[in-house]
Amino acid sequence: MSETALPKDDVQPALDAQVETPPPAKEPRRGNGLAIVALLLGAAGVAIGGWGVWQVRHLQSNTQQQSSQVQALNDQAQSLKLNEQRLTERLAQLPGADELAERQRLVTQLQGDQQRLNQRLETVLGASRKDWRLAEAEHLLRLASLRLSALQDISSAQALVQGADEILREQNDPGSFAAREQVAKTLVALRSTEQPDRTGLFLRLGALRDQVIDLTELAPEYKDRGESLLGLTADGDGASRWAQWWDKVSRYIRIDFNADKNVKPLLAGQSLSQVRLALSLALEQAQWAALNGQAAVYTQALAEARDVLKGNFNPDNPQSKVMLEQVAELSKEPVTVQTPDLAGTLSAVQGYLERRNVNAEESVKPFAKPAGNQAQEATP
Repeated sequence: MSETALPKDDVQPALDAQVETPPPAKEPRRGNGLAIVALLLGAAGVAIGGWGVWQVRHLQSNTQQQSSQVQALNDQAQSLKLNEQRLTERLAQLPGADELAERQRLVTQLQGDQQRLNQRLETVLGASRKDWRLAEAEHLLRLASLRLSALQDISSAQALVQGADEILREQNDPGSFAAREQVAKTLVALRSTEQPDRTGLFLRLGALRDQVIDLTELAPEYKDRGESLLGLTADGDGASRWAQWWDKVSRYIRIDFNADKNVKPLLAGQSLSQVRLALSLALEQAQWAALNGQAAVYTQALAEARDVLKGNFNPDNPQSKVMLEQVAELSKEPVTVQTPDLAGTLSAVQGYLERRNVNAEESVKPFAKPAGNQAQEATP
């Protein structure tokens, strides 16, 4: 038991000694502070290194930009050198001062010759332009004469003569007085002449043609009822030969108590269309005559239409009566007109043109003679 107690006594002081000894706290605190300082120094070193790297890269980019700018300046300098060389070559090719003065003198002389040539050309063209205009006036008068003689178109002829008068007025030539006087007389005659309304006549006749189809009531006709004439046969004696013969013959015998009137033919159903066709053709012929100014044909066609209306249709019918009145009214309308003669006016203008051409030839002859004399003097 004593042996076991001794160890307990030995252990207790050891435990007490371990409890009483204070922990060494100062050494770990110094180690942590050094670590923090080391970390701060490392972070500062990293920051300084990054800033240095950024500065280096920034310097490299600036260096590259400066090198590119230097290269661009070198290229510009090379192009300037090339332009300078080209300008030098061109300056070397330019003529000298004496040659430039000679060329300037030649250019001035050429300009003077060109101005004189332009003046001559304008003079020639001005004369030829007047000749063309006068020829145009003559052509207008010829056209006006043709329109009057062929179509009797007063309005067109008046416009053509008016154009010829304006051309003569543009000339401002006292020699054209006689020609302009004849043109003025022709204009007054044309303005005092009334133009027939041929288009209106054509349309009115066409309207009548459209109404022909509506004419249906013919002239009164006799209706045979199959009875004997005046009852000459005895009633109830039909078996006798005399009664039968008289009954047949009496149908072909008619007694007219108005013998002074014209006997009109009877019309069947097919004859009505033929009468309409005849009336339509007569009106169509009148239309053609109205457009072409054929007074005789126009009058004859309307007379035929009037005869067809009177002879084949009922004159008491209002429709036939109105058409007959319109045909009679249209027959009084003129389709021709007495047009003035333009032969005197045309002759006056042609005479003016001949006199003008003669005067122009005489004015040119004195200038042609000196040229011939100079040619003779130049020949040895």
